[in-house]
Amino acid sequence: MFYQKISKFCHVIKINVAIGGICFAMLLICLNAYSQQQPLGIFDGQSNVGNAIRPGSATYLSSEQQYILTGAGYNIWFEKDEFHYAWKRITGNFILYARAAFAGSEGVDPHRKLGWMIRKNLDANAPHISAAVHGDGLAALQYRKITGAQTEEKKSGLKKATIIQLERKGNVYTMRIAKYGEPFVTEQVADIEMGNEVYVGLFVGSHNADVSETALFSDVSVSIPYPGIADQRTPMVLGSNLELLDIASGKREIVYTQTNSIQAPNWLQDGKTLLYNDSKGMIYTFSLDTHKATLLNTGTVTNNNNDHVLSFDSKMLGLSSNVKELGGSIIYTVPIEGGIPKQITPKGPSYLHGWSPDSKDLVYCAERNGNYDVYKIPAEGGNEIRLTDAQGLDDGPEYTPDGKYIYFNSVRSGLMQVWRMRPDGTQQEQVTNDTFNNWFPHISPDGKWMVYLSFLQEEVEPGIHPPYQHVYIRLQPVNGGVSKVLAYVYGGQGSINTPSWSPDSKRIAFISNSDMRQ
Repeated sequence: MFYQKISKFCHVIKINVAIGGICFAMLLICLNAYSQQQPLGIFDGQSNVGNAIRPGSATYLSSEQQYILTGAGYNIWFEKDEFHYAWKRITGNFILYARAAFAGSEGVDPHRKLGWMIRKNLDANAPHISAAVHGDGLAALQYRKITGAQTEEKKSGLKKATIIQLERKGNVYTMRIAKYGEPFVTEQVADIEMGNEVYVGLFVGSHNADVSETALFSDVSVSIPYPGIADQRTPMVLGSNLELLDIASGKREIVYTQTNSIQAPNWLQDGKTLLYNDSKGMIYTFSLDTHKATLLNTGTVTNNNNDHVLSFDSKMLGLSSNVKELGGSIIYTVPIEGGIPKQITPKGPSYLHGWSPDSKDLVYCAERNGNYDVYKIPAEGGNEIRLTDAQGLDDGPEYTPDGKYIYFNSVRSGLMQVWRMRPDGTQQEQVTNDTFNNWFPHISPDGKWMVYLSFLQEEVEPGIHPPYQHVYIRLQPVNGGVSKVLAYVYGGQGSINTPSWSPDSKRIAFISNSDMRQ
C-alpha cells in the first residue's frame, strides 16, 4: 500500500501539482525510511557526501522507472562538497542519461543543484565532474581536478535544461543538455584523470545546510558504448533495450532487455505484440502482456536482417534475408503465424521497407547497376518497377496509410533528408531540410505524424547509418511544421529501421544499446 501511495505521489509531482509543506515534509520522512529498505534500481548504494546535517534519501519506483532523491548541504563548490548521491562503481567509458526536474515549490536557494556526477571517491574534497542544473535554470559542467582543489566550471548558454547527459571517453568528459524536444547543447573538458574505476550517479544538493530539496529523475540509463568507432561494417554485438515511448508525454519505458543485439521492432495490429529480429537472423514476436519472446517459424529463411515489415492488417510479414548466391538481401513474405516464406525479389541486394495499404505491392531499396534506388514490386511476385533514379542512395520507402504517398530518405541534396513521391514515382519533393542526416521516415496510422531517425552531421557521413551513435528520434507533422526530439538515443542502425508505431498512433517502439556483458 505504501508503495502505491508513493507511486501516486510521483505521478502528482510529474504533472506539477503543488503539495502542501506539512504533507511534503511528512512524505520526505516516509521516503527516507522506505528508501533504506528497497533496491535502488541500477545503483549500488546511496550516501550523504560531506558533513550535511540533514539526512538525504534515494528511492526507486520500479513501476514508474523513476528515482526520487532528497538532499541538503551547503553546496558543491570550492574545495569540498555536501549533497546526497545515488551511485554505482563503474570502469571504462560510459554514457549517463536522465530527464530531471526539481519537485514541489520554487525552492529556497536559486543555486540548488541536480544532475549527474562522476567522482573518484566519496570524500567531500574528491576530484569530480558534474553535469549540474541549478534551480534558477543555470547549467554548467563543473569539476574539481585534484583532491581539495577549487571547483571550476564551464557554463552553458542553455537555461532550464530537463535532459542531462554526461559521457566519459578516456579522460574527455562531455556534457550534453537540452530542453526536452530540442537538440543537445554541448560543453566539454579534457585531461581530468580520476582512474579507470569511478563512482557515477545522480545527485541533489540544496545550497543550504538547513534545507532539503527533492529532485525527480526519469528515463535514467548508464550505457556502455562500443569500444571504438562504429561504421557501416561494425558488427551488431552490443546488448539491447526494447523501449516504448509515449508520444504525448515523451515518457520512455524499457519493456525488455537482451545482452545480445535485437533490432527494428514492428507493432502488430492487436496492439499487444511486437516483432523484431536478432543478430543471428531469427525473427521473434514479443508479448507486451507476458513480456516473453517467441521464435517465429520462417522455415529455411533464417538469415534475416532488420528490414522486415508487417502488412497494414498484420496478416503478412515481409522479410529481407541474405542469400549470397543471389547477390545479398532477398525479399520474402510469410504469414504472420509463420510458415514457409515465398521469395519475391529475383536478386539482391533488396531491402524491404513498406507494404501498400491494400497489401498488393511492396516497396524497397535495391542496388542495381551500382546505384541504390527505390523499387516497387507486386506482393505476389513479378516484375520490379524503378521509382527513383537520382545519383546516390535512396532508401527507406514507406507508404502513407491512405496510399497517396511514398516517403523515403535520399542523399541527393548533399545530406540525407526525407523526401516523398506519388506511388508511381512522380512528384518527388523534399520534406526535411536541416543540418542532420535523417533516415527512415515512418507515418503514424492516423496519418498525422512522421517520426524519423536523425544522425549528427559531425559524427556520421550522409550516406551511411551505422550502429552505436548519438541519435535523435524526431517527430514532425506530416503536413509540415517544426520537428521535435522525442528521444535521445544511443543506437542508430537497428533502432527504428522499419515502421514501429502502435496501432492507436500514441506510442512508438525502438531499440537503444549498451554493452551489458560487464
